[in-house]
Amino acid sequence: MEQFRELTTKEKALKINLNSAWYGSFAEIGAGQRTADHFFKAGGASGTIAKTMSAYDMKFSDAIYGKAKRYVSKDRMLTMLDHEYRLLEERLTDQAHEKCFFALANTVEVINYRKTNQGHGWIGIKVQLSPHTPPNDIILHVVLKDNEQIWQQEVIGIMGVNLIYACYHFPHDTDTFLRTLMEGLSSDRIEVDSLRMSGPNFEWVDNRLLALKLVKTGMTNGAMFGPNGEVLHPADALYKKNVLVFRGRFRPPTHVNMDMIHSGMKQFLEEEGVKEKDLLPLAELTLKNLTDEGIIDEKDFLDRVDILGSLGMTVMVSNFQEYYRLVSHLAKFTRKRKIGMVLGVYNLEMIFDESYYKDLRGGILEAFGILFGVDVKFYVYPALIEYAEELYSSQNFQLPRKEMFHLFQFLVDTNKIEDIEGVDPDLLHITSDQVLAMIREGKSGWESMVPDAVAQAVKTKGLFGYPLNEKVNS
Repeated sequence: MEQFRELTTKEKALKINLNSAWYGSFAEIGAGQRTADHFFKAGGASGTIAKTMSAYDMKFSDAIYGKAKRYVSKDRMLTMLDHEYRLLEERLTDQAHEKCFFALANTVEVINYRKTNQGHGWIGIKVQLSPHTPPNDIILHVVLKDNEQIWQQEVIGIMGVNLIYACYHFPHDTDTFLRTLMEGLSSDRIEVDSLRMSGPNFEWVDNRLLALKLVKTGMTNGAMFGPNGEVLHPADALYKKNVLVFRGRFRPPTHVNMDMIHSGMKQFLEEEGVKEKDLLPLAELTLKNLTDEGIIDEKDFLDRVDILGSLGMTVMVSNFQEYYRLVSHLAKFTRKRKIGMVLGVYNLEMIFDESYYKDLRGGILEAFGILFGVDVKFYVYPALIEYAEELYSSQNFQLPRKEMFHLFQFLVDTNKIEDIEGVDPDLLHITSDQVLAMIREGKSGWESMVPDAVAQAVKTKGLFGYPLNEKVNS
C-alpha cells in the first residue's frame, strides 16, 4: 500500500496551477507577495494568476481601496477582497462560464528590526467552488512567532498556499481543512486565533465548533465568540476592556452560577476605573472541563454555548488550565485595564497548589509573579460546609502549607483577593452535576435550580439530553 506523503508547498502550488478551473487574484500588503511568489516559482502560473499586487504605500492603498483607520485590520482585508473579486467578475466575463474565481488578500505587520512589536495579520479568501455560483468567504487572523522578518514572511506565503489548496480540496471536511492549513508549519511559528467560514457552500459549518477545533488542534490556546455565535478576534473583543472572567463547566448554568456572575459583577463595578460600558463579562470553558474520558462531546459543548449565549455572555474556549496562563493571555489584549476573576473557594485552593507549577523553574513564586503582576483581582465565592453549618471563604481558607500564610495574607492586604458578599446561602446546595443528572433521567424539580431562561432553552431545544416529546417521570 502506498504511504500517504504530505505535499510540499511547491507541489501544492503546481497542482493548483495545472488545474485550469481555478483562477484568481492576489493582493498582499505588509509581508511582500510571498503567496503569489510560490505560484510563480512552481511553474505554470499563467493557469492560476490573473493579477498580483501590493499597494504598500498608504496613499496608493487609499487610492485603490479607500481610506482606512487601520491598515492591518479585518475591515481593510475585507475591502481588499471585495474589490479584487469584483474586478475578476467585471474583467473576465468571457471566462466566467468555465472558471472558479478566487481572490486572496492579506494585510500583515511583521516584526520590526528592533523586535519591539508582535507580528500578526489578516488573511482571507473569497472563492467560488463551482462556476456561476456566489462566492464564499474564509477569514483568519494569525499571530507570527518567528524572530526574523524573512521567516515571518515565509510563514505567510506557506499559509496562503495552504489556504487555497484546502479550499479546493477539502471544503467539506473541516478537520482536514485545518490540518492542511498547518502543513509545513508549526504552532511555534504561527498561531491562528480566529477563523470564520461563510457562504453558500459553508452553511453547514458551525463557526463555534471551528473555534473549539482551533484549540483542540493546538492552532491556538484560546478562541472567542460572541452571544450570537460570531467568531471574535481576541485583540478586537478585549481591546481596552475591563474583563470579568467566569470559569466553569456551565453544564448547565444554575442559580449558583448566576449568583456568582451578578454578585461578582456588582463588586467589580465598584473598582476604580471600571465602568459598565467598558466591561466585558467572559465565560471561559477549558478543554479539561469539556473532556469526558478523553473525548470532547461537540453536542454537549454547543449546548453550553447556546445557554451562555442566551444569557448574553461572550464565550472563550481555552487550553489554559493554570490561572496564570489565562491571565497572562488576557493581559496581552486589555492594555492595562483591569481583569477580574470570579471563582469558587475550592478553585482558590487549586491556585495555591504547588503541584500545578512544578514545570516552572521558579515554581509557585514565578507563577504568582505572572498571575499578580498585572492589574488582576480574584473574587472568591464561598462554599457551604454542611457538617459545620458555616461558609468556607477566604476568611477561613485552608492553605496547603502553613508557610504560605504570609503570601496569602499579602495578596488579601493588597486587594488582590476578596470575598464575594451578599451570597444567598440557600442556593449553595445546588450543583450542576445534580441538575444534569436530573435532566438526563427525565426527573422533575431541576427547573427550580436554574434560571427560567435556562430551563426554557433546555426544554425547547432538547439540551443536555433532555427527552423531547417524551413523558417526563416524576
